[in-house]
Order: sequence, then structure tokens, then C-alpha cells
Amino acid sequence: MKLRTHVNLIVASLSAAFVILAAWLQFDGTRRAVREEIAGANVVATQLLSRILIGYDQRDDEQLLTFLQHLGRVRAHEITVRDANRQIIYESPPSPYKAGREAPAWYASFILPTTPVHIFPLANGSEVRIEANASRAILDGWDDFKHLMMVGGIAFAILNAAVFWLVGRAVAPWPIIVEGLTRIEQGDLRHRLPKLKGYEANMIGSTFNRMAVSLEEKLLSDRKAVEAEQRLQQRRELDQLIEQRLDEERRVIARELHDEFAQSVTAIRSFAVVIANQHPVDSQTAEVARLISSEAAQLYDAMHGLIPRLAPLTLDTLGLAETLEGFIKQWQGRHPAIRFSLHHELPTELGTSATIAVYRVVQEAVINAVRHARPTQVEVSVVHSDSHIRVRVTDNGIGLPEDWSRPGHFGLRGLQERMAMLGGTLTLKNREPGGVALTAEIPLGEHA
Repeated sequence: MKLRTHVNLIVASLSAAFVILAAWLQFDGTRRAVREEIAGANVVATQLLSRILIGYDQRDDEQLLTFLQHLGRVRAHEITVRDANRQIIYESPPSPYKAGREAPAWYASFILPTTPVHIFPLANGSEVRIEANASRAILDGWDDFKHLMMVGGIAFAILNAAVFWLVGRAVAPWPIIVEGLTRIEQGDLRHRLPKLKGYEANMIGSTFNRMAVSLEEKLLSDRKAVEAEQRLQQRRELDQLIEQRLDEERRVIARELHDEFAQSVTAIRSFAVVIANQHPVDSQTAEVARLISSEAAQLYDAMHGLIPRLAPLTLDTLGLAETLEGFIKQWQGRHPAIRFSLHHELPTELGTSATIAVYRVVQEAVINAVRHARPTQVEVSVVHSDSHIRVRVTDNGIGLPEDWSRPGHFGLRGLQERMAMLGGTLTLKNREPGGVALTAEIPLGEHA
């Protein structure tokens, strides 16, 4: 039901109840007035006529009839005289007041009270009947009732018409607001409501417009966020592809260094030793040959130190566990003052991306700890569950500097990007009383 119809029904119901109450009060007032009038007039008329009849010669009806004719009509009573044969010899004349009109029977029956008929017998057998007749008073009440109903009906119609018109004006902005909400629902966030009449409607319109502005801004913000997320995802996919290509290139370069350059350096060193042995010890040629052999040996050691940084070839042959053990032993040999420990629980099968990620995390964390933290102990733990691999590297060094996250620390940023591409996380924080804890969570799924 529309608000306009609802308000009109309420007003109409209240108006109808008021009119019905007024009609009831008018009914009740008329009935009380008629009963009081009939009761009072009945007593007066009965007492008066009874006294008068006693003074007349009851054997002669002429004097009585002459008196009654001169008396005329008593307004609220009918006086009837019957002879000994019960023939009517006199009736009160009809009332000239509103002659020819009568109230409806249902109204009269509702208003008129039950009144007794008084009969006065005469000595000659005649009788005088006095009976209440309040038809004129009832007719007055009926006229008042009709007037009340007419005025009430006109007032009812005028009131409801006025309320209908006023409510129509008051709710005129609602269709505009509903249309605006519909357009917003359909996605037209640029739609704005005009200035609406009425305090409440204007407030709703202003709030609606602010809401539309907020929704439009939020939609634009969400759209930009989605586009940024898409660009980030594309960049991560590109970074992942680049990282894969870099890993492949590192592996190729590492193999070339191991298979080709290492053999060539070994051959150069062998040739230098042969040349040195073929010439006297103090000759210039022997000295140059020994220098070449020494430089070749240093170059060989440098290449063997560089190969694990590029790509540990043992990942393809020995697996991740043996590679990590070899890496830790290598750094233990380089830094005997630091105690290294390794604990690992690895699955039997691990994908290439996850394998390289685990190795890079351990490699970067250990190198950073040794180079910057000055620790005496470095602990490495690699464990796995059904859903992820957890790598944790801790040391007891001097901890992280305050500006460790500033731009330029590409090693840690590279690890974070690698974890993000794999859907994992990387956290780095200081320990109490000293040292650093690096934890990486690598999911086991499509990247495993």
C-alpha cells in the first residue's frame, strides 16, 4: 500500500469514528431530552386534567368537550374522549408544527420511550385517554441528525480531500527518490537528485547525493585497485618468468664454467707446470710459468666459488638435502670460528621452483649473517608439512640495523618477491637478546 493511501485511510477512519461518535452523542442526547420532556409533560398533563375533570359534571360530556376544544392540543400528548359505546367523540387536533412530516420509523423507535396510557373513566360511562405523543420532538431530533450528518459528511469529504492533496504534495519527492535509487541499483552512479521540497525529503536527497558520490569514488577506487592488482599480478608473472629464465641462464653459465672453463683453466695450469719443469728453476721462463700456474689455480678456485652462487649443480644430481649439507660444510670450512648447524626434513619429491626457493633463502640468509651480523652461531632449519615448507635461519649476531628495510637491499627484496610469486611469506626480525631470525613459508601446491 502506498504511503499516501495509507495516510488517507488512517485519516478517513479517524474522521468516520468522529462522525459516528457525534451521531451517537446526538442520538443519546435526543433520546434523553425526549424522555425527560415526555415524562415531565405526562405528569403535568395528567395532574392538570385529573383536577379539571373532577370539577366538571361527569354526567354531561358537552362541557368537557367545550373545554377540550378551547384547550386545543397539548404538544406532547394526544387526548381522546370515548362515549359509553367506545366511540370517539373527541380527538386532539393535529399539531401545526412541521405538519405533514414524520421521522423515519426506525429513528422514532430508537428515540421514543415506552410511556403508559392514562385513562380517566367518567360517571356516564365515557372515558378520557391521555397518551404521550413526542413525534414533533422526535422530528426535531431527526432534523438535527440530518443536519449533523450533512455537515459531518461535507467536513469528512473536505478533510479527506485536503489530506489527500496535502499528503500528495508531501510525498511528491518519493517517486523521484525511488527512481534515483533504481538508477543507482542499475549502476548509474553519476545520477544525482535535484533539490527536493520539504525538510526531510531535502535531507534524504542530500544524503543520497553524498552516498552516490561516495559509491562512485569507491567504485573508481576499487576499479583502480583491481587494475593495480592485475598489473601487479602481470608484473609478478613477468618477474617469475624472468626469474626462471635467469635461473636457467645461471645454470647454463655454471655448467659452462664447470665443464668448459674449468677444464681450460686446468689445461693452462698443466701446460704452465710442464713449461716450468722443462726450464731451469732460476730462468725467467720458469718464473712466468709458475705465475701462470698460480693465477690459473686462483682462477679455478674463484670459478668453483662462483658456480654455487650462480646455480648449485648438485641440485640436479644429489638433491636439495645433500646440496644444503654441502653448502653448510663449505661455509663452515671458510669460517671455522662460526658454528653452523643444519636440520632438515624434506619431502621425497619437491618441484623445481620450491627447491630453488629453499636453496636461495638459505643461501641469502647465511651469507648475510656471515657478512654483516658477526655471529658465532648460525642455525638452519628446513621442515615441511602437508601444505608448506618452513625455512628458518637464525644467528646470534648484532641484529638488524634500524634502516635495514631502506631501498637498496636487493637481496632481501629479491627473496620477498620470490616468496610473493610462489604465494609464500618472508619475515625478518631481531631476536632477544641478540641476533636475527629469518622465516620463510613456501606453499606446497602448484609451485611445488
